[in-house]
Amino acid sequence: MTEPVTSSVATSDEWFVSGGTRCAARVHRPAGRHGASPVVVMAHGFGAVRALRLYAYAERFAAAGYVVVVFDYRGFGDSEGEPRQVLDIAMQHDDWRAALRFARSLEGVDPDGVVAWGTSFAGGHVLALAGQGEPLAAVVAQVPHVSGPAAVRATGARAALRLAVPALRDLVAARRGQPPVLVDSVARPGGTGMMTTPDAYPGMTTLFRESGLGEDVYPRTVAARIALRIGLYSPGRRAAQIPCPVLVQIVTRDAITPRRVAERAAARIPRSTVRVHDGGHFDPYVAPLFDAVVAEQLEFLTIHVPPHPKDPA
Repeated sequence: MTEPVTSSVATSDEWFVSGGTRCAARVHRPAGRHGASPVVVMAHGFGAVRALRLYAYAERFAAAGYVVVVFDYRGFGDSEGEPRQVLDIAMQHDDWRAALRFARSLEGVDPDGVVAWGTSFAGGHVLALAGQGEPLAAVVAQVPHVSGPAAVRATGARAALRLAVPALRDLVAARRGQPPVLVDSVARPGGTGMMTTPDAYPGMTTLFRESGLGEDVYPRTVAARIALRIGLYSPGRRAAQIPCPVLVQIVTRDAITPRRVAERAAARIPRSTVRVHDGGHFDPYVAPLFDAVVAEQLEFLTIHVPPHPKDPA
């Protein structure tokens, strides 16, 4: 059911199907628009869900004249899918493709004006898809994952070793058809978790608080097997093959996606715009950095995919 967010934006909760499973999608629309508008498709990063501050971005984009689709991956958040909390890179790529098809099919959307917006791990996904030939008008990659080896080095040897046993147990469980062996997405330094940098646990806690969510509303876990895959996933390798304009936003003190690695990948994108901010990996989502980051994104989108709707044919 559609309900107003502001006088200029309305939302509706909808679904699309990926791999036979329903994925939850919230569609934000600029009110009173006629013709076909460009659409921004958004998803969150590693083990995270759309309710963690992505709606704040979506409302800004819709108020500026864009249709926006914000979705959860299969098995996460408000989407269906079993078993839960299994982060499979190929499946998430398929979810992205399904979300982009869904966005193109919406009434009042320009199918040639589709933007893929991803942050952190999803920032890597949108770069990978663009490099694989997905037809996109533009890409926004916020603090993107670009290099598997760099991510492993940033994790540190001790933290990686703590994940080895649960990851192997999870692989065995998957082959036996048993429930996943889960580990925390974020943990304090010295704990067992996928992200254990000093800013990870407080950063995720801040995202829940600033989203108006209790910390127990959504699980903060993933199936441990992904620890054995991250080192092999390097979306930056396809950077030179991306034909569309790309905004890459980097933070100086990123302990999860190191600045220099992200800058090198961005330099290989033929039509890249790079912006660097002082801060850590979790800072772009909340004040005081949020406003500056969103303003850059809107400036980039206005230049490359203007929000003015096309007249109906």
